[in-house]
Amino acid sequence: MLAEFAQFLVESVFSWGYLGIFLLMAIESSFIPFPSEVVLIPAGYLISQDKMDASFVFVSALAGSLVGAFINYFLAYFVGRAFLEKFGKYFFISQATLRKMDSFFEKHGAISTFTGRLVPGIRQLISIPAGLARMRLATFGFYTALGAGLWALVLIALGYFLGENQALIKIYLKEITITVFIGIVILVAIYYVIGKRRG
Repeated sequence: MLAEFAQFLVESVFSWGYLGIFLLMAIESSFIPFPSEVVLIPAGYLISQDKMDASFVFVSALAGSLVGAFINYFLAYFVGRAFLEKFGKYFFISQATLRKMDSFFEKHGAISTFTGRLVPGIRQLISIPAGLARMRLATFGFYTALGAGLWALVLIALGYFLGENQALIKIYLKEITITVFIGIVILVAIYYVIGKRRG
């Protein structure tokens, strides 16, 4: 049901051009977890056909991703945090747990936000703990843009070079996802080792 609704949404809004890309990426990055590849891979193909401009597609996608991420961030910051501070004890979330979350995002919020934006299923959700922990807005915005921008470039390039070859797109998308995941593991390991040496 959700997949069908997402497909309907994409087909309806995508016809609006750059505004459609912006709106779809904002929705994808906030409250409806449909895959961004259904938006940006077709956009990349249209770029290859000279029907869309690459820079406008990228800016629209990045702006939409940021808007969606900030929606989640501010909802968690203002609504979620107040709720947990008042009622968290009923969900086994103590004030001490909230302080630990604050401390974690103070120290590791940058890499958590950046890598989280690259992981399917997590990229929409990483904004919520960042908001709950009241992570510094400038840091959150920068690393969200970095991760979202990198992923957008990958998907746009995939659509540009492979076009309508759905079979190849599925193969390469799976390989890219695995490669990105391995890269994240290596990056986090390096970050951890450097942190231990400094600590």
